[in-house]
Amino acid sequence: MARSMALVGFVQAQNCSNYAASWRHPEAAHDFLTLPYYQRIARTLEAGKFQLMFFDDRLAMPDIFEGSHAESVRNGVRVVKLDPLVVLATLAADTTRLGLGATMSTSYYPPFHVARSFATLDHLSNGRAGWNVVTSLNDSEAFNMGATGSIAHDTRYDRSDEYMEVVLGHWNAWQADALTLDRDSGEFADPAKVSRLDHVGEYFRSRGPHTVPRTPQDHPLIIQAGQSGRGREFALRWAELIFAIFPNLDFAKRVYGEIEAQALASDRDPESYRVAPLIYPIVAESQAEAEDKAALIESLAKPIDGLALLSEALNFDFGSKGLDEPFSDDELDAISGLRSIRDRVIKLSGKANPTVAEFVKFSARGTIKEAPNFIGSPTQVADGLEQWFTEKACDGFVVGASHVPGAYVDFVELVVPELQRRGLFHKDYPSSTLRGNLGFSGYRAP
Repeated sequence: MARSMALVGFVQAQNCSNYAASWRHPEAAHDFLTLPYYQRIARTLEAGKFQLMFFDDRLAMPDIFEGSHAESVRNGVRVVKLDPLVVLATLAADTTRLGLGATMSTSYYPPFHVARSFATLDHLSNGRAGWNVVTSLNDSEAFNMGATGSIAHDTRYDRSDEYMEVVLGHWNAWQADALTLDRDSGEFADPAKVSRLDHVGEYFRSRGPHTVPRTPQDHPLIIQAGQSGRGREFALRWAELIFAIFPNLDFAKRVYGEIEAQALASDRDPESYRVAPLIYPIVAESQAEAEDKAALIESLAKPIDGLALLSEALNFDFGSKGLDEPFSDDELDAISGLRSIRDRVIKLSGKANPTVAEFVKFSARGTIKEAPNFIGSPTQVADGLEQWFTEKACDGFVVGASHVPGAYVDFVELVVPELQRRGLFHKDYPSSTLRGNLGFSGYRAP
């Protein structure tokens, strides 16, 4: 069977898209505190046959820059953050085939809570739930959740391995045929087919039995974005959809090949996961019109966007150093947030000790240059996506929005039909479940 591209709508339950400046766009909707805002996005993505609507999330607003939330609030840098799981539960009734994914941290929520929440969503959506597994990365999140500081990088993943064992243990507690609902005998369910977990580990204790029966797609889909060495190991052990940020095609092809080789070395079938990098497509009827759109979008970004988001992601106050002041070895070693950003900046700058300005430039944090841009007519954008897909740089794309809802509408109305015409993307949903629509027959137990 021919490969079919995966398309994921990258959504935030907040005042902007992942592009912090998106709320400043003259066509951006500002009713982000209302249900219709998210319904419009979901309906657009489902009309475009996207497999998944995926909500990113953090448990704190960006408030590490200069030790204050003031500049982030003043400039609207991802400061409003609704609970994405609540939003998705409402959208389950408003859609029929679109997958519904949300981020929930392994750092602060008990495994039983996560297991129950996503199993519930999987039932209410008839098998369309996905969990984006993250390890919270900065002190602000820790403080909001009652902890004294963030968890060390590798320890976060060690804890998360055990966390996954607990969650999957709960999801496996009910056999598929445990429910009998026999009025004549009075038996509701076969107790021999419902087990207690009784997990006692290094980091977690959880007894069970789980209170939610086996779900329509067996288990909610597992999404993960680990790109550092330890993070990639975690992703290849557990994830079915691996979210990535690849700066260019050559880099993407190299890393995609490395992931495949690592998967094969660990007896993981490359057909049991999909790799989807973030992109920002800007499409119009003509290249000139698309370039004009892109120029406007790029002009919306402010320096504070990048500085606030770098401070958040790297758990380091970028306001504590001058723009041209290099990071010391000790400061680089102490970075406990997204080390993939640190490593990328060191590699692209060619410097072992980059400056603050070089972090801003080479991370492109807070700009649409953080991920590849595909700018042009529908044919031109489809050409770029086809090249990445056919040259094995990815299995699909996480589509970021430069503004909402217009960026999603443009992509669905202009690019999706061209991808379908070329046979790269399905014309209709092949399955009723998220896992089925991504081409998986069932959950692969690690």
